[in-house]
Amino acid sequence: MNGTPDTSLKRLPRRPADLHKGRAGVTLVIGGSCLGEERMVGAPALAACGALRSGCGLVRVLTPAPLAVAVLQMMPSATATALTVDHDGKVLASAAAEVMDRQLIHAAAMVIGPGMPDDDATCALALRAVQQEQTPAVVDAGAIAALAKVPSLTKDFRGRVILTPHPGEFRRLAEPLRIAADPVAPATRRVACEQMAQRLGCIVVLKGAGTVVSDGLRTWTCSRGHPCLATAGTGDVLAGVIGGLIAQHGPEPHDPVLEAARARAGMAQSETLSLFDLACLGVEAHAMAGERWAAERGASGGLLAMELGGMIPACVESLRG
Repeated sequence: MNGTPDTSLKRLPRRPADLHKGRAGVTLVIGGSCLGEERMVGAPALAACGALRSGCGLVRVLTPAPLAVAVLQMMPSATATALTVDHDGKVLASAAAEVMDRQLIHAAAMVIGPGMPDDDATCALALRAVQQEQTPAVVDAGAIAALAKVPSLTKDFRGRVILTPHPGEFRRLAEPLRIAADPVAPATRRVACEQMAQRLGCIVVLKGAGTVVSDGLRTWTCSRGHPCLATAGTGDVLAGVIGGLIAQHGPEPHDPVLEAARARAGMAQSETLSLFDLACLGVEAHAMAGERWAAERGASGGLLAMELGGMIPACVESLRG
């Protein structure tokens, strides 16, 4: 692995010796699709992998019923709840919303969108995610595409939201927001990310070479990464890593054991990690994991996203105080 972690980043607290899974955070992952001939089963499993590899104690996956067993076969450390679908494989939005609401009571963070189709059911669930104020939401992939169709979207963002678009998804969402800045050109990526964060009142993680993170006031650009990350599934892992870090170290709810760990790391109460901090740390760990895989394999390509997950724990550990 090349270099050292960015010293401008805040540090994660060290894990207390008496930590157990109930105190290590719960991440809810909503994803997958069985519409038509394609089965998008890997994406929610990879997001669950990212969350667990970040150190999260529990991951619950909500996925269409025909996919639930396959998700657990890929990621048996997670639990799965089946979402009811119609005869075409489409998720029934009203029933799914009820399940989602019940699961959110127990979750400290949510990841929504990996592998989801761009349909009205996804749109309904994504809107519910960004409108609720209880649980921080990492909004990815299909959920971003669905939200791009919503008129007057700026009125719907009430919760604590982190968007994780790649440039194509960014453009789809930027068009109705009238954001013209190019999300790819190095000279304008930062401005594009800042403008979207400002318009929606959320945190934006603009993925790609030199991933940019902005909350509209603060902006950070990742200097790490490797071309091996340009492959299917690595974005799902990133969404899960960010969600898992939020579940463990997010500003709310406060946990006495984790607060004690923060104190041992020299972090005062007012210095607990914000969602912006945790998004940056998730991006850094993910980029470092790509570098580590490339260094160990001596290759610039051929990475499998599940292999990337295996590199995440050591990279997260290097970011602790």
